[in-house]
Amino acid sequence: METLGLRVSPINALNLGQRPKSWNNLSGSALFPIGTGPSFLSLKVRHNCRAGTRMQVVEEEYEVKQMKDMAAARKRWEALVRDGKVKVLTPREAGYAIQLSNKTLLDVRPSTERKKAWVKGSTWIPIFDVDARLDAGTLSRKITEYMMGGWWSGIPTLSHDRQFLSKVAEKFPKDTDLIVACQKGLRSLAACELLYNAGYENLFWIQGGLEAAEDEDLERDGPQPFKLAGIGGLSEFLGWTDQQRAAAAKEGWGYRLVFSARLVGLFLVADALFLGAQQVGHYLQDLRSH
Repeated sequence: METLGLRVSPINALNLGQRPKSWNNLSGSALFPIGTGPSFLSLKVRHNCRAGTRMQVVEEEYEVKQMKDMAAARKRWEALVRDGKVKVLTPREAGYAIQLSNKTLLDVRPSTERKKAWVKGSTWIPIFDVDARLDAGTLSRKITEYMMGGWWSGIPTLSHDRQFLSKVAEKFPKDTDLIVACQKGLRSLAACELLYNAGYENLFWIQGGLEAAEDEDLERDGPQPFKLAGIGGLSEFLGWTDQQRAAAAKEGWGYRLVFSARLVGLFLVADALFLGAQQVGHYLQDLRSH
């Protein structure tokens, strides 16, 4: 890492993590007509069973393909790092590199993570960002991903920005030293592969992503610590993420009490809604009886 004047740490075990949920491209559910009559219902059940089996087979085949594609990508990324085409930095080394060489960090995270915390002076060009399209296919995928855990994790439906390389080229010539980072280190490796294939050869990857950074490693802007920028949904609200548990161990009981109060409040709201639904049911029943 002569250009930055720092020693590059060796990569003993490249931990690329699991495939991010945002890379999934789940198919929407098929809609079937609803009819009346015993014969139609019997035919509909048999048709739905066959269609459901076919859909399950298609989804399983797609998941297998996704796993194979991801395994192939991991091998390519490991080769980039092993061959020295992408240099490895710890978050602390990246902080030193930014300070000593006055280089700008390239943040490729989606907007949902960027708005919570970012490195001061960094350039933000997401490789994946929140999919704002409202066509039938996108809506179906959003509903599917929300029902399959998005409500808990808060991970939105993301789409690949096909203009990523052109946006980078507008800001950085190809001989620029680019320090690439994301939240956990996976999407930034994907970005490094795209950039290297496009002719960028001075690439530096923050291993573990910004989530691995301590408070003193990088100069931060934003309302939350780097470690909490990638969480969301009900799990974040209740404080039931690994990142929040680690923070609670440092902060003590005051931090835990906030989330305990939220949990109690959630139970009270659910109880109030249940009682309200019961009262509405009794009221409707009285109307029918009269």
